[in-house]
Formats: sequence, C-alpha cells, structure tokens
Amino acid sequence: MSEPVLIAGTVDVDPERRDEALEAGKPHMAATRAQDGCIDYVWSADLLTPGRIYVFERWRDQQALATHLKGPHYLAMRDTIASFGLHAADAIKYRIDLSEPVYDPTGTPRADFFTDPA
Repeated sequence: MSEPVLIAGTVDVDPERRDEALEAGKPHMAATRAQDGCIDYVWSADLLTPGRIYVFERWRDQQALATHLKGPHYLAMRDTIASFGLHAADAIKYRIDLSEPVYDPTGTPRADFFTDPA
C-alpha cells in the first residue's frame, strides 16, 4: 500500500498583488480538489508576511500526485501565480508512514507518537 503524500511550502509574490493572485487561482484550486486522489489542496495568505502564500496539499498516494503534476491544473496554477510577480517559492513533499491525532484519548495534546503502529 502506498503512503499519503503531503506538500507544504511558501510562494512569495508582489505584496500588493497577493490577494489578486489567490483570487485568480481559485478556479485552479477547485479543479485540483476534484481530482482523484486529492485530499486537500489549499493556498492561503500569510497574514503577517506581505506577499507570502502558504501551500498545503495532501494526496492519497504518490501516483495521484504524479498525475496532478503532469496535468493541466498544476500547470495553470503555476502559471497563474507566477504572473503576479513571483519572487520565491519553496515546496517540500513528505511521504507519511505514520500519522495519528495530536490529542490523546484524554484530550491532552502530545508531541510524541503514542499509538501502537501495529
């Protein structure tokens, strides 16, 4: 079985055009969310860093991500955001081999992994 894949990163555009860039990207975000294997696809403004957009994606598996990266929605989003003065971009992918809730059964937030992986 293939593990889920996360993508987390930032994209910096012209600060005065960030909101316009996100608005222009909405159709591409919606189309991507409808793709098979897309669990989450969110581009959102960092309210403390002018021009910064945070990227968060969660894919069912590596194949779903590969299909997306070769498809029209990825290319359209990339080109749309770049047209608003792309200054920097940093995106990292993570393969997930263990996940669990932050809160344990008593409602206590935990940084350690406390469930049995078996």
